[in-house]
Amino acid sequence: MAERHLHGASPPDAGTADRRRAAIAAGHSDDPETAIRLCADPEPVVRAAALGALARLGSLTAAALGHAISDTAAEVRRRALELSVDTGICTTALLEDPDPTVVEVACWVAGERTDEADRSVRPLVRIATTHDDPLCREAAVAALGALGHPEGLDAVLSRLSDKPAIRRRAVLALAPFDGPEVADALQNALEDRDWQVRQAAEDLMLLIDGSDQETPSGETG
Repeated sequence: MAERHLHGASPPDAGTADRRRAAIAAGHSDDPETAIRLCADPEPVVRAAALGALARLGSLTAAALGHAISDTAAEVRRRALELSVDTGICTTALLEDPDPTVVEVACWVAGERTDEADRSVRPLVRIATTHDDPLCREAAVAALGALGHPEGLDAVLSRLSDKPAIRRRAVLALAPFDGPEVADALQNALEDRDWQVRQAAEDLMLLIDGSDQETPSGETG
């Protein structure tokens, strides 16, 4: 994911900092009871740390994770999303979250969850093409590339006219797709005004050409 500055809030008070440290320590000292208790702390930073502690201990239940995904604090929802990747919990609804920092993480998770592709591709297309936050658009484009779902191709192609970082991401996201429109888009990207976009297009075209020229397994000559 692209980096986003998330430290605009004031530092926690001493009591909150102590409880956060206790939550982190619980994850390193086989103390799930403390972590479970701190999941109900009034401060989001403590609840997020407690979730991580439970995950480290292998004690994070689907119920606790599901509760955290609907937490009132964006910080907790983000942490819950990060911890949900290898679970069977559906997090597609958070692609519609009002907080862009949550949407960005939800896009990353969607890209990792190929089993949810049919459900997530349409929200990802909407985010990639219409979201006000460029980091959300970039994350959605990356997810569409990771999924390689046919319904995502037009959205990826459309982002080749977005900001430079998103154009670079869109070029990379074309890797699982093929067809004349993809070939034309890569050719056009070779002339992009941003050198990193041009480099990404060149690298991908070389990769595609190399793959096309490989001798099929079992054949000689």
